[in-house]
Amino acid sequence: MPAVALTWLFFLIPFVLNIRFAFTQWTGFSDVISWNGLKNFRGLIDQGILWKSIEVTLVYAGIAMVIQNVFSLGMAVLLQRTNRINSFFRSVFFLPVLLSPLAAGYIWSAILSPTGPLNNAIGLVFGNFDYAWLGHPFAALASVAFIDAWKWSGLVTLVYIAGLNAIPDSLSEAAVIDGANAWQRFWRIKFRLLAPAFTFSVVVTFIGALGAFDIVQATTQGGPGNATTVLNIAMFSQYAGGFFGTASSLSLVVTILVIALGVPLIAFLRRREVEA
Repeated sequence: MPAVALTWLFFLIPFVLNIRFAFTQWTGFSDVISWNGLKNFRGLIDQGILWKSIEVTLVYAGIAMVIQNVFSLGMAVLLQRTNRINSFFRSVFFLPVLLSPLAAGYIWSAILSPTGPLNNAIGLVFGNFDYAWLGHPFAALASVAFIDAWKWSGLVTLVYIAGLNAIPDSLSEAAVIDGANAWQRFWRIKFRLLAPAFTFSVVVTFIGALGAFDIVQATTQGGPGNATTVLNIAMFSQYAGGFFGTASSLSLVVTILVIALGVPLIAFLRRREVEA
């Protein structure tokens, strides 16, 4: 019962109230909260906020998801065997998970600055180099998505390692006898049997990236321009400006987007598990 009460108090009631406030005229400049239907959404569209922030969010989530899963799967294959060296590197790759997203953002903001360590390292090879990684639209978006992937890849790597270790060695040994090379053993046996771990990792990384906020806020605050203004950054900007109704509208959009994309993605990957 206490768990149910806490769920209602801190999740369900605020969620229902947010749906209501998404269709109201509610600002910090008036005590009156009035129903205004879809005007909040029309206003966000007219200002070019809604569709642009959805586009940025989807690109961000796609980049972060691909980087996390490709890198993590590769590292899982390399670190699958349990020994001292692999255990050490597993711990190293997991360390970013322990950082707060804000701390990770501030660290990488310093690394990616025009006078930061990354440009200095490149400059040692190619001469003077002062590229503003967070100052150009697509570079900034790709950079913050990379930071997101870096932050969580250690966790996804452990998921894939667990999946690989659950596959019987006898299957690979039989494939070796049949003449299969390393790539064929991975692609035709291990990757197919990794379907449950793959489903979990893809869904979690994609949905997690749809809710991005901390890293973007710590690095670009949605800039340059609105190049990295994901939905939660747009929502925060509306709330900070005193436009609570439109902030609630954007919050509702995030919820709808997660459901609209998450449910079909899970269904598609579940079908792949059965086929595998």
